[in-house]
Amino acid sequence: MASTGVIGQELPMKLIKTGIGQIVLSTEGGHSLVKAMMTTDTVPKEVAVRVGDSGFIIGGVAKGSGMIHPELATMLCFLTTDAAIDLDFLKLALRKAVDISFNVVSIDGDTSTNDMVLVMANGLAGNKPISQDSRQASVFQQALDQVCIYLAKSIARDGEGASKLIEVTVSGAPSVAEARLAARTIVSSPLVKTAVYGSDPNWGRIVAAVGRSGVGVVESKIDLYIGDICVVKGGRPLP
Repeated sequence: MASTGVIGQELPMKLIKTGIGQIVLSTEGGHSLVKAMMTTDTVPKEVAVRVGDSGFIIGGVAKGSGMIHPELATMLCFLTTDAAIDLDFLKLALRKAVDISFNVVSIDGDTSTNDMVLVMANGLAGNKPISQDSRQASVFQQALDQVCIYLAKSIARDGEGASKLIEVTVSGAPSVAEARLAARTIVSSPLVKTAVYGSDPNWGRIVAAVGRSGVGVVESKIDLYIGDICVVKGGRPLP
Protein backbone atom coordinates (compact mmCIF):
# COMPACT_ATOMS: atom_id res chain seq x y z
CA MET A 1 0.00 0.00 0.00
CA ALA A 2 1.22 3.50 -0.83
CA SER A 3 0.12 6.57 1.08
CA THR A 4 1.01 10.11 1.99
CA GLY A 5 -0.73 12.42 4.40
CA VAL A 6 -0.44 14.09 7.77
CA ILE A 7 2.33 12.44 9.81
CA GLY A 8 0.98 10.52 12.79
CA GLN A 9 -2.58 10.14 11.53
CA GLU A 10 -3.65 6.54 10.98
CA LEU A 11 -5.30 5.57 7.73
CA PRO A 12 -9.09 4.99 7.83
CA MET A 13 -8.72 1.29 7.02
CA LYS A 14 -12.43 0.50 7.33
CA LEU A 15 -13.25 3.14 4.73
CA ILE A 16 -10.39 1.98 2.50
CA LYS A 17 -11.49 -1.67 2.62
CA THR A 18 -15.03 -0.65 1.70
CA GLY A 19 -13.74 1.45 -1.19
CA ILE A 20 -11.56 -1.34 -2.58
CA GLY A 21 -14.64 -3.48 -3.05
CA GLN A 22 -16.26 -0.74 -5.12
CA ILE A 23 -13.42 -0.29 -7.59
CA VAL A 24 -14.45 -0.72 -11.22
CA LEU A 25 -11.71 -1.10 -13.83
CA SER A 26 -12.08 0.93 -17.02
CA THR A 27 -9.99 2.39 -19.82
CA GLU A 28 -10.64 5.85 -18.36
CA GLY A 29 -9.68 4.83 -14.84
CA GLY A 30 -6.36 6.65 -14.94
CA HIS A 31 -8.09 10.04 -15.00
CA SER A 32 -10.17 9.12 -11.96
CA LEU A 33 -7.12 7.75 -10.16
CA VAL A 34 -5.04 10.89 -10.51
CA LYS A 35 -7.91 13.04 -9.20
CA ALA A 36 -8.53 10.69 -6.28
CA MET A 37 -4.84 10.92 -5.30
CA MET A 38 -4.84 14.70 -4.99
CA THR A 39 -4.42 16.20 -1.51
CA THR A 40 -2.87 19.68 -1.50
CA ASP A 41 -2.33 19.39 -5.25
CA THR A 42 -4.15 22.05 -7.25
CA VAL A 43 -3.97 20.25 -10.59
CA PRO A 44 -3.92 16.56 -11.61
CA LYS A 45 -0.57 15.29 -12.88
CA GLU A 46 -0.75 12.71 -15.65
CA VAL A 47 0.93 11.93 -18.95
CA ALA A 48 1.18 9.14 -21.52
CA VAL A 49 3.41 8.65 -24.54
CA ARG A 50 3.15 6.23 -27.44
CA VAL A 51 6.58 5.13 -28.54
CA GLY A 52 6.90 5.49 -32.32
CA ASP A 53 6.98 2.33 -34.40
CA SER A 54 7.44 0.22 -31.28
CA GLY A 55 3.72 0.44 -30.61
CA PHE A 56 3.88 0.37 -26.83
CA ILE A 57 2.67 3.05 -24.44
CA ILE A 58 4.08 4.38 -21.16
CA GLY A 59 1.77 6.34 -18.91
CA GLY A 60 1.96 7.76 -15.43
CA VAL A 61 0.14 9.66 -12.71
CA ALA A 62 1.64 11.46 -9.73
CA LYS A 63 0.74 13.55 -6.72
CA GLY A 64 2.75 15.88 -4.55
CA SER A 65 3.17 19.61 -3.92
CA GLY A 66 4.74 19.99 -0.48
CA MET A 67 7.60 18.44 1.53
CA ILE A 68 9.37 17.74 -1.75
CA HIS A 69 13.14 17.28 -1.69
CA PRO A 70 15.33 14.27 -2.53
CA GLU A 71 15.76 11.62 -1.47
CA LEU A 72 12.46 11.34 0.40
CA ALA A 73 9.48 13.47 -0.59
CA THR A 74 5.76 13.42 0.02
CA MET A 75 4.94 12.16 -3.43
CA LEU A 76 3.48 9.14 -5.16
CA CYS A 77 3.96 8.12 -8.77
CA PHE A 78 2.47 5.14 -10.55
CA LEU A 79 3.73 4.22 -14.02
CA THR A 80 2.29 1.64 -16.39
CA THR A 81 3.28 0.25 -19.76
CA ASP A 82 1.86 -2.35 -22.09
CA ALA A 83 5.36 -3.22 -23.33
CA ALA A 84 6.66 -6.75 -22.96
CA ILE A 85 9.86 -6.19 -21.02
CA ASP A 86 12.43 -8.09 -18.98
CA LEU A 87 11.94 -7.51 -15.25
CA ASP A 88 15.61 -6.84 -14.48
CA PHE A 89 15.84 -4.28 -17.27
CA LEU A 90 12.59 -2.63 -16.14
CA LYS A 91 14.01 -2.20 -12.63
CA LEU A 92 17.22 -0.72 -14.03
CA ALA A 93 15.34 1.62 -16.38
CA LEU A 94 13.16 2.87 -13.53
CA ARG A 95 16.15 3.60 -11.30
CA LYS A 96 17.80 5.60 -14.09
CA ALA A 97 14.62 7.55 -14.85
CA VAL A 98 13.95 8.37 -11.20
CA ASP A 99 17.56 9.47 -10.72
CA ILE A 100 17.26 12.22 -13.35
CA SER A 101 13.73 13.30 -12.48
CA PHE A 102 12.18 12.87 -9.04
CA ASN A 103 15.57 12.73 -7.32
CA VAL A 104 16.61 16.14 -8.65
CA VAL A 105 13.45 18.11 -7.89
CA SER A 106 13.01 20.33 -4.85
CA ILE A 107 10.21 22.59 -3.67
CA ASP A 108 10.73 23.51 -0.04
CA GLY A 109 13.85 21.64 1.06
CA ASP A 110 11.89 19.45 3.47
CA THR A 111 11.90 15.68 3.17
CA SER A 112 9.12 13.40 4.31
CA THR A 113 8.73 9.99 5.87
CA ASN A 114 7.58 8.21 2.75
CA ASP A 115 7.33 8.30 -1.00
CA MET A 116 6.92 5.81 -3.81
CA VAL A 117 7.51 5.40 -7.51
CA LEU A 118 6.52 2.11 -9.09
CA VAL A 119 6.11 0.77 -12.59
CA MET A 120 3.90 -2.06 -13.84
CA ALA A 121 4.07 -3.80 -17.23
CA ASN A 122 1.49 -6.20 -18.67
CA GLY A 123 3.07 -7.06 -22.04
CA LEU A 124 -0.17 -6.56 -23.98
CA ALA A 125 1.58 -4.58 -26.73
CA GLY A 126 2.79 -7.92 -28.07
CA ASN A 127 6.27 -6.65 -28.89
CA LYS A 128 9.38 -8.79 -28.67
CA PRO A 129 10.38 -8.68 -24.98
CA ILE A 130 12.78 -5.81 -24.32
CA SER A 131 15.97 -6.61 -22.44
CA GLN A 132 19.05 -4.55 -21.65
CA ASP A 133 20.72 -5.75 -24.85
CA SER A 134 17.70 -5.17 -27.09
CA ARG A 135 17.65 -2.59 -29.84
CA GLN A 136 14.53 -1.15 -28.21
CA ALA A 137 16.17 -0.73 -24.79
CA SER A 138 17.32 2.85 -25.41
CA VAL A 139 13.95 3.74 -26.95
CA PHE A 140 12.11 2.49 -23.88
CA GLN A 141 14.55 4.26 -21.54
CA GLN A 142 14.15 7.59 -23.32
CA ALA A 143 10.36 7.33 -23.19
CA LEU A 144 10.37 6.41 -19.49
CA ASP A 145 12.76 9.30 -18.78
CA GLN A 146 10.43 11.67 -20.63
CA VAL A 147 7.40 10.57 -18.61
CA CYS A 148 9.20 10.82 -15.26
CA ILE A 149 10.74 14.23 -16.02
CA TYR A 150 7.36 15.60 -17.09
CA LEU A 151 5.70 14.39 -13.89
CA ALA A 152 8.58 15.64 -11.70
CA LYS A 153 8.34 19.10 -13.26
CA SER A 154 4.57 19.02 -12.80
CA ILE A 155 5.08 18.42 -9.08
CA ALA A 156 7.57 21.30 -8.79
CA ARG A 157 5.38 23.63 -10.84
CA ASP A 158 2.44 22.90 -8.52
CA GLY A 159 4.46 23.39 -5.34
CA GLU A 160 2.58 24.85 -2.38
CA GLY A 161 2.66 28.61 -2.87
CA ALA A 162 4.80 28.35 -6.00
CA SER A 163 4.22 30.77 -8.86
CA LYS A 164 7.28 29.99 -11.00
CA LEU A 165 9.30 26.93 -12.02
CA ILE A 166 13.08 27.23 -11.65
CA GLU A 167 15.30 25.01 -13.78
CA VAL A 168 19.08 24.99 -13.25
CA THR A 169 21.61 23.58 -15.72
CA VAL A 170 25.22 23.19 -14.61
CA SER A 171 27.98 22.48 -17.13
CA GLY A 172 31.73 22.15 -16.80
CA ALA A 173 31.66 20.50 -13.37
CA PRO A 174 34.26 17.79 -12.63
CA SER A 175 31.52 15.24 -11.98
CA VAL A 176 27.77 14.75 -12.11
CA ALA A 177 27.71 14.62 -8.31
CA GLU A 178 29.30 18.06 -8.01
CA ALA A 179 27.04 19.50 -10.71
CA ARG A 180 24.02 18.23 -8.81
CA LEU A 181 25.30 19.63 -5.53
CA ALA A 182 25.72 23.08 -7.06
CA ALA A 183 22.31 22.96 -8.75
CA ARG A 184 20.56 21.71 -5.63
CA THR A 185 22.11 24.47 -3.52
CA ILE A 186 20.88 27.08 -5.99
CA VAL A 187 17.29 25.83 -6.22
CA SER A 188 17.09 25.32 -2.45
CA SER A 189 18.30 28.85 -1.65
CA PRO A 190 15.54 31.03 -0.11
CA LEU A 191 17.32 34.13 -1.43
CA VAL A 192 17.41 32.79 -4.98
CA LYS A 193 13.74 31.84 -4.73
CA THR A 194 12.70 35.28 -3.50
CA ALA A 195 14.70 36.93 -6.28
CA VAL A 196 12.99 34.77 -8.90
CA TYR A 197 9.60 35.38 -7.32
CA GLY A 198 10.20 39.12 -7.53
CA SER A 199 11.53 38.87 -11.11
CA ASP A 200 14.85 40.26 -9.85
CA PRO A 201 17.85 38.99 -11.90
CA ASN A 202 20.08 39.03 -8.82
CA TRP A 203 23.02 37.04 -10.17
CA GLY A 204 25.00 37.55 -6.96
CA ARG A 205 22.65 35.32 -5.01
CA ILE A 206 23.08 32.52 -7.55
CA VAL A 207 26.88 32.76 -7.58
CA ALA A 208 26.92 32.95 -3.78
CA ALA A 209 24.88 29.74 -3.60
CA VAL A 210 27.39 27.98 -5.85
CA GLY A 211 30.23 29.31 -3.71
CA ARG A 212 28.81 27.84 -0.51
CA SER A 213 27.71 24.57 -2.11
CA GLY A 214 31.01 22.85 -1.31
CA VAL A 215 31.91 22.48 -4.98
CA GLY A 216 35.31 23.75 -6.09
CA VAL A 217 34.83 26.95 -8.10
CA VAL A 218 37.22 28.92 -10.30
CA GLU A 219 35.76 32.41 -10.27
CA SER A 220 37.32 33.45 -13.57
CA LYS A 221 35.55 30.58 -15.34
CA ILE A 222 32.03 31.36 -14.16
CA ASP A 223 29.53 32.09 -16.92
CA LEU A 224 25.95 32.63 -15.77
CA TYR A 225 22.86 32.82 -17.91
CA ILE A 226 19.38 33.71 -16.70
CA GLY A 227 17.19 32.37 -19.44
CA ASP A 228 19.00 33.20 -22.68
CA ILE A 229 20.67 36.30 -21.26
CA CYS A 230 24.29 36.14 -20.10
CA VAL A 231 24.67 38.19 -16.91
CA VAL A 232 28.14 37.01 -15.84
CA LYS A 233 31.02 36.18 -18.20
CA GLY A 234 34.40 34.95 -17.01
CA GLY A 235 33.47 35.78 -13.44
CA ARG A 236 32.60 39.39 -14.24
CA PRO A 237 29.10 40.89 -14.42
CA LEU A 238 27.93 42.20 -17.77
CA PRO A 239 26.26 45.59 -18.03
